[in-house]
Amino acid sequence: MEHHENNFAGREAETGTGAAAAPRRRWPRRVAIALVALVVAAVVAAAAFLVYASDYYRDEDAAHENLVSTSQLPVAQGAHYVAFGDPAAETGLVFYPGAKVEYTAYAPLMRDLAARGYLAVAVEMPFNFAFFGINAADEVREAFPQVSEWWVGGHSLGGSMAAQYAADHADDGALAGLVLLGAYTASDLSASDLGTLVVYGSEDQVLNRGKLADSAALMPEGARTIEIVGGNHAGFGAYGPQEGDGSATISAEEQQGQTAAAIDAYVKARRQAPAALPAAA
Repeated sequence: MEHHENNFAGREAETGTGAAAAPRRRWPRRVAIALVALVVAAVVAAAAFLVYASDYYRDEDAAHENLVSTSQLPVAQGAHYVAFGDPAAETGLVFYPGAKVEYTAYAPLMRDLAARGYLAVAVEMPFNFAFFGINAADEVREAFPQVSEWWVGGHSLGGSMAAQYAADHADDGALAGLVLLGAYTASDLSASDLGTLVVYGSEDQVLNRGKLADSAALMPEGARTIEIVGGNHAGFGAYGPQEGDGSATISAEEQQGQTAAAIDAYVKARRQAPAALPAAA
């Protein structure tokens, strides 16, 4: 009987039923406080960003008359883009909007390009910031497979993100070039054979001229820079004055018309004789 009792006592010792249970390990109070503080900070930062992003430059064409499709100039609305022009055009341009600018504000410029024979597509960006949608051009290109030659471009931050897309797809045979409006590239395109056109206004006070000059070393051979005399930063779109910008001495319509003409001339010249194009100014 004593033998059995000893065995029972041993089992109690092994299972812990005969001794006090070890206390549970608890998170130190300071760690718990730190975690709560991080969560609160993240929530506050997210809320602040949403408030900041919600205050954006809106399309002046509140009735969206510029989005009306006609037999001469068809307009197709996609899930995250609006396309102007012939869906079977030879050349297409995917356009990224500037930071905090409603993408439809570029409809006048897109319509002008479409009237010149291009499929011009303005892309909607998450929270109106192109760095959240660098690869947005992929969706557009897949939607219009009949287009044989593509250019990407953008305004301000949208231009820089389009340049990043171009750098990432420099070996894509269907990607012909890049258009930067009031923008510069931070991506190295110097080893590529992409056509590159930079257009900016002489009164643009938003564009960082120092970074624009520095970006010349990142441009491919045959890149070209054009200054529109009297134009400013906001004049590429139809969203009104922009904070910190200079005062234009020409109308936004005139600036957009000169821009469309410059893009058309450069694309055509590039197609005919790429090597003969002048270097960046």
